[in-house]
Parts: sequence; C-alpha cells; structure tokens
Amino acid sequence: MSKREEYEARAEKLLEPLMEENHFELVDVEYVKEAGNWYLRAYVDKEGGITLDDCELVNRRWSDMMDEEDFIPDAYILEVSSPGLGRQLKKDKDFNRSIGESVDVKFYQSRKVPAGKNGKEVSVKEITGTLKAFTGETITLDTDFAKDYEIQRGDISTVKLTIDFREL
Repeated sequence: MSKREEYEARAEKLLEPLMEENHFELVDVEYVKEAGNWYLRAYVDKEGGITLDDCELVNRRWSDMMDEEDFIPDAYILEVSSPGLGRQLKKDKDFNRSIGESVDVKFYQSRKVPAGKNGKEVSVKEITGTLKAFTGETITLDTDFAKDYEIQRGDISTVKLTIDFREL
C-alpha cells in the first residue's frame, strides 16, 4: 500500500462515525498533489443532496480529528466537497447506484468502435452509453453502436456520470 493509499484509508476510517452520525455518505477520499500543493479531499453526499452547511460541518469536525491524529507529515489543504453532477465512478457502490444511468467512459488509449450502419470502425478516446452491468474486470454499456458492449476496466482511465445540460 502506497503512502497515498494509506493516508486515504486512515482518513476514511476517521470519517466513518461522522458520516453515520449525520446520515451522510462518504463517496470518496483522495490525497493528491495539484499545482505544488497537497490536498486531502473528502467527497460527501446525502439523500436529497449535500449542502454547503453540511460540508462546513464535516470540514470543521474532520479538521479537528486530523489535527489530533496528525498522521500526514506533509503540509496539506483539507477540503470537503459534493461529488458533483458528473461524479466519477470508482467503487462498486458507485457502479451499483448508477446502473441504468448514462456514463462517459474515457480510455487510456484510443480504441476502434463500429461507426454507423456501414460497419466501418473509427478510433475513439471516449464513449458514452448506459451502464448495464459491471464486474471487477469489466463494465457493460448499451451504446449507439452496440448493445452489451463490454470494456475491460484496465483499459479505462475514468468513468463519470454524463451531464445532460438539456435537463438542467
């Protein structure tokens, strides 16, 4: 386990009782370096959507816990946020919740997919489809070009919920 993974796991463990107490869901924790600064971020949600006041409550309590535990030697910025509309799907619970939803899948490398009725293939770096199923190794989508289109999870860089601006 890398230091990053260890810090994320310990931070998640600290947040669990706070999440249960307030009926929140801990969507994800990440420890990342951006523009020269380390960030420890928690993405939280709840039925009906998380509010700014909810994020502030979690941030204050979590900050106190992190000061007490003090297991990260580097300076970092603590953030609590909503996962947002186009949330990234990482964990099995994310995929379970999103069955039947439209998702955008980005690949590490371009791949060939059928295009149109003539059967020709085109090279794409991302596709959109309805999430039908997933396993530890694959996800299955219904797309414009194929039903039950199976993709190896190792080929995928990100899976995010599709944001349809027509519905906003």
